Amino acid sequence: MSNPAGKPITLADVARRAGTSTAVVSYVINDGPRRVAAATRERVLAAAAELGYRPNRIARALRSRTTGVVGLVLADALNPYFGALARHVEQALAGHERLMLIGNAGYSAERERHLVERFLAAQVDGLVIASADAGDDVAARAQAARVPAVYLHNGPTSGETPLVTADNGQAVEEALAHLRAHGHHDVAFLAGPQDTGPVGRRRQVWQEAAGSEAVLLRSDYSRAAADALIRRLAAADAVPRALIAATDEQAIGVLSGACAAGLPVPGRIAVIGLDGTPDSAHTAPALTVTGQPLRAMAQQAVDLLFDRATPAPPARAALIRRRSCGCEEV
Repeated sequence: MSNPAGKPITLADVARRAGTSTAVVSYVINDGPRRVAAATRERVLAAAAELGYRPNRIARALRSRTTGVVGLVLADALNPYFGALARHVEQALAGHERLMLIGNAGYSAERERHLVERFLAAQVDGLVIASADAGDDVAARAQAARVPAVYLHNGPTSGETPLVTADNGQAVEEALAHLRAHGHHDVAFLAGPQDTGPVGRRRQVWQEAAGSEAVLLRSDYSRAAADALIRRLAAADAVPRALIAATDEQAIGVLSGACAAGLPVPGRIAVIGLDGTPDSAHTAPALTVTGQPLRAMAQQAVDLLFDRATPAPPARAALIRRRSCGCEEV
């Protein structure tokens, strides 16, 4: 907001309205370095609100050598899993009075490296890297610039940057046990094109528990790819009776392909997804999932940016029972 002369509202304007000095106004606006009496503080805040004063973030950054902004490098902004993760990161950052800038890597390692460089050039206070491909330790660039960074969801197995992820092994074990409780002894697994990161861990745990004879399927991490896969399997009469999909996007594609092929779910094929994205509750039938603890993961990642404590053990995913596995709606 501007004053009648068209100039931005300043600390001096607020000081005149509150009947105090610009130094006192600065102490109130910046929470220090000196304490201000409660009555004076309320008077300053009321004057700032009446005038529509907004602190100059650039000037504050120059004084404090911080920007109040954290960069989030997101593997894919179009994937609902990463979209939900970003929302929780933003909420966690608000608790630390930080704003969030998002950069969409689009599953590109080169784009991920570029975004890290751009965020560092913008002098962000920290970086959260929600990576899908952890082949290159891009956080090392942040360490060299003395900017705190945390990997979220996936990250390199080596290096000094903390990684916050979920207990992916437990999620698979719970999904497998649940399908077996429904009478399915042969449970197939739909993995991605390659066994990397959390999906690789999920496939490994499934393989160890299901045995070498269990059916392993693969598709890209998209609804369209999984849909096309199920249609091809249906044409060859090779659709499994029960399936765990590594991601919800693939699981939703399985439901779509089964519907197009005339295969009832869960009567002909029972399905469980391993993400727990918001979309999973609104499929037909509703998708049974292991709900990844996205809020807890985001909160821990953000806390680690500002407090280099030892990362907590991976949070557990809770099984959410719906129709696609054979359970009744709850």
